[in-house]
Amino acid sequence: MQRRQATPEDIPFLLDLRQRTMNGHMIASGGEVSDAHHMARLMHRFECAEVLLHEGAPVGLLKVSRDPHEWVLIQIQLASGFQSGGIGTGLLAEVIDQAAREGVDLTLSVLKANPAKSLYERFGFVVERESGLSYEMRRKP
Repeated sequence: MQRRQATPEDIPFLLDLRQRTMNGHMIASGGEVSDAHHMARLMHRFECAEVLLHEGAPVGLLKVSRDPHEWVLIQIQLASGFQSGGIGTGLLAEVIDQAAREGVDLTLSVLKANPAKSLYERFGFVVERESGLSYEMRRKP
């Protein structure tokens, strides 16, 4: 899986990807599903976004904020044909290893209805806070 920095030209693909991968989780969690909401989430820390490529074609998104004292895993999203094949797990393991080498905590937010929570727990993330829609999780190095 190759990666490259996201550009404004990627926004239509990334918006469609977000809608396809997140609408079900958002609805199940009681959250807002609108183009405006998806666009706001997509543009949040857009400078940290990397497009995942398979044979040169975009198939996903990895967005990690790498601040000196804490990293935030903002988004991992994969097109449906690339889910459940270990790609997301491999990306998560890579980010965890990088954060551990830097000696920084890695945090994330996951919707309550998103089954990825159990994956995060297997990788050592623990719930720090709970909101109406999501869990805030942290992994120490």
